[in-house]
Amino acid sequence: MAHSSSVGLSKRPFGSTGLLVEPLWLGTSGLGDTDLYGAPPSKERSLETIRAIFAGPIHAIDTSNNYGNGRSEEYIGIVLREIGGLPPGFFLSTKADRDMKTGDFSGERMRRSVKESQERLGMERFPIMFLHDPETSTWENLTAPGGAVDALVKLREEGVIEHLGVAGGPIDLLMRYVELGVFEAVITHNRYNLISREAEPLIQMASERGLAVVNAAPYGSGLLAKGPDAYPRFCYRPADAATLEKGRHIEAICVRYGVPLPAAALQFSLRDRRLCATIVGVSRPERVAQTYALATQPIPEEMWAELEEVTGR
Repeated sequence: MAHSSSVGLSKRPFGSTGLLVEPLWLGTSGLGDTDLYGAPPSKERSLETIRAIFAGPIHAIDTSNNYGNGRSEEYIGIVLREIGGLPPGFFLSTKADRDMKTGDFSGERMRRSVKESQERLGMERFPIMFLHDPETSTWENLTAPGGAVDALVKLREEGVIEHLGVAGGPIDLLMRYVELGVFEAVITHNRYNLISREAEPLIQMASERGLAVVNAAPYGSGLLAKGPDAYPRFCYRPADAATLEKGRHIEAICVRYGVPLPAAALQFSLRDRRLCATIVGVSRPERVAQTYALATQPIPEEMWAELEEVTGR
């Protein structure tokens, strides 16, 4: 008889910070975000989704100053006020962003971004704050004296931010920021999943240096949730033929074992002990329980061996 197991969701060390966090976080970029997801959900559905998160079995939420032009944090803040603040044991992660209208990514802008997050969320201190999307500016601008990185380091010294991270896309660039030695955590997205292991060098380097490594978008923006034929897009772009072929091969293995494709995609990330957490976006209340079910779905060890033959190359 095939041996099946799930990864378990016990807390993991958040790098070298001394914090322990649950390995599954729920992301809120889809709340009010029109650029990547089409029409945003209504305010009421967004609030219902956030209420479901805080009432559910997953005790970590990820947001950003710019998600939905600030609506994500605004809506989370509304619900936090309803329930009397962040519940004990609940982890909240947010990010400092450039000005989305002007592109301003200065040190002064970082202070304004953090202040906006404080006001929207009703929080004075943040357990973690990520410098978000550094690829939208230049290395020279962000690392200059008094620039964005300096400003966030000073906010950490002032106690407004307890721990500081960097979150972005290009792997080589994120590795360069890790090498600065000021960050305690890094988020990579869409680059470590059943289709692509592009982020492998970053994950290995950051984990060896004691940083907390968080992997976001394990579904590759949808292909590994809905299937390559139902959703032939990967990392927010039309998928190429090789990606679709690989996706169909992965999907066929899952079908043969009777395992939902998104369960395999999510647990691929959760199984990697170098990753302290995996972020899955939700924009509907029912997705909270569904995501937890996918994370705890038993998967035969034999299936992982077959998937490795396909995904490891």
